[in-house]
Amino acid sequence: MKKISFKTASNEEILVSNILMGSGDFLRIENMDAAEKVLDRYIELGGNTFDTARHYRHSEKALGAWMEKKGNRDAVNIQTKCGHPVREASDVPRVSPEAIHEDLQTSLEFLKTDHVEFLGLHRDNELVPVGPIMEALHNEVISGRVKAVGVSNWELPRIIEAQNYCLENGLTPLSFNSPNLSLATINKPRWENCVTANSEMKEWHEKTQLPLIAWSSQAEGFFANRFSQDDLSNEEIVDVYYNESNWEKLKRVNQLAKEKNCQPIQISLAYVLSQPFPICAVIGSETIEQLESSVAASKIVLTAKEMDWLNLK
Repeated sequence: MKKISFKTASNEEILVSNILMGSGDFLRIENMDAAEKVLDRYIELGGNTFDTARHYRHSEKALGAWMEKKGNRDAVNIQTKCGHPVREASDVPRVSPEAIHEDLQTSLEFLKTDHVEFLGLHRDNELVPVGPIMEALHNEVISGRVKAVGVSNWELPRIIEAQNYCLENGLTPLSFNSPNLSLATINKPRWENCVTANSEMKEWHEKTQLPLIAWSSQAEGFFANRFSQDDLSNEEIVDVYYNESNWEKLKRVNQLAKEKNCQPIQISLAYVLSQPFPICAVIGSETIEQLESSVAASKIVLTAKEMDWLNLK
């Protein structure tokens, strides 16, 4: 797997596999017999970084138990996220210094570690000034509990404002941004207050070369031919992904997959990983076969012409 260079505040380089192993509901203690095989295979294939979050409930405990069993904590990177609303009050923002500290403390306990390589804010609250937020993240770096910080689901103007505040005040700058990014054109965010990388954000990443960590990088399997225009049974997928642009993109994905002798879903992931800036994709493989397919996709090279054609340009 290709490795992407992330820089810490002290200019230390952390090499991150360009495919991150996600940890949704599949990764939980009671499912470890199956999940462990996938995690082990991910390491065998050259992966070294896991994406999790305080909001994901069971996954941090499961990941911590797996690392303890394997004795491999020092050989892997962990990205966890903080500041997500609690499930019982999803409309109440939790972007504050107190929530950052509280969530990280709980995450470290569940992960059975004293630090994480990457800490990201899971959501934003634009009513809160960037200053106290970035100062809180900086304090966690100073404490040694975090090596690098970033944001997820922040709009570009807020990212720029936060980065400028850090640079002007000698704080730990952002080392990454983690929005939704896939080949698909979305009708609306799948979850409330989520952000998809638009053309302006992608142009900014190309200009700055700040690493991007893409979530929902395979568009929930839309380009695996799992859905059809006359099948409206999955309301969530219909609401988010059913549009003429995506049906045309699916046709082109299928055509290019035939030409390259690969699976259509692999073309869609190759599109994400072929962006002109440092990028990693979070995947949610629940089987070894799905994992191996994604790793194979990371080796597919798309030309700029093919990228534009897939994106209907």
